[in-house]
Amino acid sequence: MSLFNYQSQKHHSSKHNKKRLTNDQVRLLEISFGSNKKLEPERKLQLARDLGIPPRQIAIWYQNKRARWKTQSLELDHSALQLRLEAASAEKKQLEKEVERLREELEKAHKVLVSLRQFSNPPPMDVCSLSSCCDERGSSSLHDQDHVMSSSWVNNNEALQLEDLYACLMGANGSPTCA
Repeated sequence: MSLFNYQSQKHHSSKHNKKRLTNDQVRLLEISFGSNKKLEPERKLQLARDLGIPPRQIAIWYQNKRARWKTQSLELDHSALQLRLEAASAEKKQLEKEVERLREELEKAHKVLVSLRQFSNPPPMDVCSLSSCCDERGSSSLHDQDHVMSSSWVNNNEALQLEDLYACLMGANGSPTCA
């Protein structure tokens, strides 16, 4: 017999000599592992006697079980962190949308306020200088003066209401307060 065949046959036969654990043996090892993940030498010898298998096989089983347990633990931790990350990302996107919406509202309110301020403080006008309000002699009628006064009062009243609205939206410190 050649050296290669002898080594191959020896390796092959040693695999078959290794005992496979029964369900009861695995169950007892699982219980033991559940109480202590680390295998002490005394415990290894006790288990080997109780189960009728070599101590080395017990040590290897414990080593493999610890590796699987650690991998499973890392996978669970990773899954939990992944869920937390996804929730935080979704919340961040929601908050970014809300901030953008509030910025747009603030910009609109600011534009309205600026335009109303322009109309609420118009430069003083001579009523007679408007051609539609004056007759040929340059004197305005009472009706036309009432019309100009009335529209000016309405614009000022609207400006005050919008300033109140803007103050509500902005708050005392200049940051938005209403949603």
